[in-house]
Amino acid sequence: MASTSNILFFFFSIFFISSISCHKHHPLDPLTPFEFTLIRNIVRNSYADSNQNLAFQYVGLDEPDKPTILSWQSNPTTTKTPPRRAFVITRLHKQTHEIVVDLSTRSIVSDQIYYGHGYPLMTLEEQTAAIELPFTYPPFIESLNMRGLNISDVVCSSFSVGWFGEEKSSRIIKILCFYIEGTSNLYVRPLEGITVVVNLNEMKITEFQDKITHTMPRAEGTEYQASKQKPPFGPRLNGAAIVQPDGPGFKIDGHTIRWANWEFHLGYDVRAGPIISLASIYDLEKHKFRRVLYRGYISELFVPYMDPTEEWYYKTFFDLGEFGFGLCAVSLEPLADCPANAVFMDAYYAGQDGKPIKISNTFCIFEKHAGNVMWRHTETEIPGEVIREVRPEVSLVVRMVSTVGNYDYIIDWEFKPSGSIKVGVGLTGVLEVKGVPYTNTDQIKEDVYGTLLAENTVGVYHDHLLNYHLDLDVDGDANSFVKRNLEMKRVTDNSSPRKSYWTVVSERAKIESDARIQLGLKPAELLVVNPNKKTMVGNHIGYRLIPGLVVGPLLSDDDYPQIRGAFTKYNIWVTPYNKSEKWAGGLYVDQSRGDDTLAVWSLRNREIDNKDIVLWYTMGLHHVPCQEDFPVMPTLSGSFELRPTNFFERNPVLKTKPPKHVHWPNCTTKT
Repeated sequence: MASTSNILFFFFSIFFISSISCHKHHPLDPLTPFEFTLIRNIVRNSYADSNQNLAFQYVGLDEPDKPTILSWQSNPTTTKTPPRRAFVITRLHKQTHEIVVDLSTRSIVSDQIYYGHGYPLMTLEEQTAAIELPFTYPPFIESLNMRGLNISDVVCSSFSVGWFGEEKSSRIIKILCFYIEGTSNLYVRPLEGITVVVNLNEMKITEFQDKITHTMPRAEGTEYQASKQKPPFGPRLNGAAIVQPDGPGFKIDGHTIRWANWEFHLGYDVRAGPIISLASIYDLEKHKFRRVLYRGYISELFVPYMDPTEEWYYKTFFDLGEFGFGLCAVSLEPLADCPANAVFMDAYYAGQDGKPIKISNTFCIFEKHAGNVMWRHTETEIPGEVIREVRPEVSLVVRMVSTVGNYDYIIDWEFKPSGSIKVGVGLTGVLEVKGVPYTNTDQIKEDVYGTLLAENTVGVYHDHLLNYHLDLDVDGDANSFVKRNLEMKRVTDNSSPRKSYWTVVSERAKIESDARIQLGLKPAELLVVNPNKKTMVGNHIGYRLIPGLVVGPLLSDDDYPQIRGAFTKYNIWVTPYNKSEKWAGGLYVDQSRGDDTLAVWSLRNREIDNKDIVLWYTMGLHHVPCQEDFPVMPTLSGSFELRPTNFFERNPVLKTKPPKHVHWPNCTTKT
């Protein structure tokens, strides 16, 4: 039987490889279902005696080196397409393997055991298996009976445990449970006091604790499903028809998207979610596409909670490295998550057994008509004339939603004809709360580490700190980072009635330490410029980062969560390009010790002037919950912008033609 399967695998591989040669992949395309299957077979064949214990923790594209990609991009019709490779992380016999698979030769290029600190991304399958264990565990069942709870109304969830100075660690997670009697909003009814620890290697419960806490928030008023709401209802919102007489203004070729003056590649990764690559904009005056962004994605999301007590101190999550933004992507709802003119794209990832799993409607792409103005001017100073010129703004949005436990993150990449890229994130979903004996703030005499949102319900203070990897290639890959400080100058020579003014004093970063910046301390503009190219009037070509919400960590540098999340200490880091430096929190984040992070890499203090550089930007918010966030949170949004600064010779949308309008009859009536 084994020989038969090998023969079938051989013929399948030959067929698949021949199909690859007939269809040219874009080198940065995410892995296909066929490729996942091929990878699975190649890896399993190399461990034929251990297939039952082999777990695929991560399978993603091992993208070619950047010079190879750029060479291919410059002439894709004649340049040979780079070979397709996959980077695979598996768990076998309690060890982590790093495997590189060459799809063109159906072979394993390298297979190394990782001996460092930390563990790989957790799979959905192992988390599901772990949360089922308490329901057959007698002490857990006894605790539910003692509380008078129906086990059929109990739902459990998995929580990473972090690292707090332990010399040795096991691959464990904690299981916390919730009660859904009377509501589907499980996170607002935690079973306080009960904690279950599961060893993932053994897949068994190794610790159990019940502190016999009987306080549980009420179910009343916590339901969020529309079908279960009761009067009185809120205001009815009228819909709006989106009509595009000429059809969508963008074209999708595989994963390459072309719209207006933009062209870029949209990828998917089980850890990062959406990846924007090779973003270029067409310059009308130079008659060519010019490079802006080689690669951009969320590198890590640090969510530490601020309750240091025994049952909460470990809740310091790294959502990408522990749970996976792409793994937690959800299917988008047409006409709700995305407008009627949206086009949807699916994504695939490898399950724990290596087989491809489809997420339908992972991305939506749509032209956004928000009623904003791209530019305008009204001129009334010319005698006898009134000049009014207005151009409505239309932009292109790429959207994905990732639901990591209780929170939903709406990730947007928005491209504007002006050359700006606006990157946004919306936070919604359900707060993580704890049950308390208090029903009014007057009763609280000690620190409860949060806000009393409803009777017996405290929303715990926490942070959301997102780090973005932004490999800008501003009209080429040799770039520099410039900080333009806005400084006040005094007028001391009586040459003007003014006493002061401000001016720009520029600093060009030479080494990494020059570019570490905590925003908000003094006014400045932050630019990535091409020091080798200037505009006709002599300014260096550049792109400016316009920051969003300015936040930084409030934890001490020696606190264990902050050691692991040290990349948040500065809002801005700049490093030389290094293919291996992808994840600000390190490759292995679960129970990591902070020894493989952006903060550690940057200690080498490498040269960054006139080099191929990467900008790392952290934004987010300190979340102090309020009653309006309960029982489900209205979306709270933040964004930043990459804006051309002396990149063009003049306003690039001066001659942009406004979109055609469909005129609707006036149906308004008065009563």
